Amino acid sequence: MKVRKLKTEEHILTRPLYEEAFSEDSQSFTDYYYTEKTADNQIYVLEEEDRICSMVHLNPYTVSVNGSRKETNYIVAVATREECRRRGYMALVLRKALRDMYEAGELFTFLMPASEKIYEPFDFRTVYEQNRPYVRKLDGWEQVSEKDCGEIADWAENCLGKKYQVYAVRDEKYYHRMLREYESDGGKLLIMRDQEGKITDFGIWVPQEEPEKEKIMIRILDVRRMLMSLQLASLMSACFTVEDPIIEENNRCLVLTGTEFSGVMLMDAKPENSEGCLPVHALVELLFGAKTIEEIRKEEGVMMTDRMAGELKKIIPLSRIYLNEVV
Repeated sequence: MKVRKLKTEEHILTRPLYEEAFSEDSQSFTDYYYTEKTADNQIYVLEEEDRICSMVHLNPYTVSVNGSRKETNYIVAVATREECRRRGYMALVLRKALRDMYEAGELFTFLMPASEKIYEPFDFRTVYEQNRPYVRKLDGWEQVSEKDCGEIADWAENCLGKKYQVYAVRDEKYYHRMLREYESDGGKLLIMRDQEGKITDFGIWVPQEEPEKEKIMIRILDVRRMLMSLQLASLMSACFTVEDPIIEENNRCLVLTGTEFSGVMLMDAKPENSEGCLPVHALVELLFGAKTIEEIRKEEGVMMTDRMAGELKKIIPLSRIYLNEVV
């Protein structure tokens, strides 16, 4: 049994497992995925006797976090052959991928879960419900073509940057891919223009029923880098211990301090000075605004003094999220 990252030219070897696990995907969409997305993604597999039994795909995205661009990976196509399930194979592959992403300096990773219960043991927590701009009536809309992608990217980047703290950065390549992705299943990208020809809105039309809103879960990979990306409402200082059962380098006692002007400053601290303990999954909920401090304090493994709780409330949570990617 061996867990490894495939070479790019080996990615096609995972297609039989993809088709087995995601039989609901159309042939044309799968063709798109294995032509377009696997050209620059990473695929981790567990093999037995040179046969792929389990896999995890990491699809790269540049994400804006409080106006700073960070390289991240969207975890997709997590699958295990039916006859190989319930052996812990997926856990081994996912742990390897998480570890490698940490070593690459990534802040966090995200995924769309088939079931939240699958990923909660790996410290993923739900932070967002997708809200794609689907439209049903085509009146007034203009169908997007390849030549429009650069213009849409400029318009979208301007709009998203003003409204959201966390979102996938838009560029011309992003919309070229998105166009091919939706066209592979008969969908259309749409724009609306004003009388001067400037883009005023963007929409997606799909021939089938609009999909249900999917949830997005996030897992912090590098606690220190993640904390340094935050903004503060006012002067604060708190000393606490972080616990991470998968990425041991995150297990440390930290002093988090700073102001609304300086941003976050971090220092290592002595454990005896800690005012409390935050498991890494609780840190996800805190930093991305998924739960209030009061709710987090009730969770198993969380400890904090009243003073620490008051100080943590000065962190501005990354709650304005726009992560609507499919794959």
